[in-house]
Amino acid sequence: MKQINLKNPIHFFAFGFGSGLLKPAPGTWGTLAGLIIAIMLWSLTQSVLFFVLLTLISFIAGCYICTQTSKDLNVHDDGRIVWDEIVAIFLMFCYLPEYNLLSYLLTFISFRVFDILKPYPIHYFDKKLESGLGIMFDDILAAIYALISLHILYCFI
Repeated sequence: MKQINLKNPIHFFAFGFGSGLLKPAPGTWGTLAGLIIAIMLWSLTQSVLFFVLLTLISFIAGCYICTQTSKDLNVHDDGRIVWDEIVAIFLMFCYLPEYNLLSYLLTFISFRVFDILKPYPIHYFDKKLESGLGIMFDDILAAIYALISLHILYCFI
């Protein structure tokens, strides 16, 4: 088993630029890092197309990044690997109902709820899919659930 090496670009991305090494709850810290990055990128681009492309590229790269880091650590879906949370936040920024502070806060909360609870079929895919695809896919599903819940909520506020 290799040690974590943030000088290794694969580990650097997998551990969310170091946010996944924070304790407690590295997934929460990774989500926060993703949210901060997404807010900064949105303020620069204000482009849904940019986020769609960013999400696709980050997802594809993430499958490799997470697979390689899991192999290096000899642990499938080590909790410190948070690239999947970051990419899930990028996906959410493709389809937010609004782009403001309240929406960002609700994005963070709703994603964390679905990522932690893993309702069906998220839990199923989390257990059945292996390698980086499995690590990435359950968070994408959690982001989709969170987006649906946000859009429903925004129908009432």
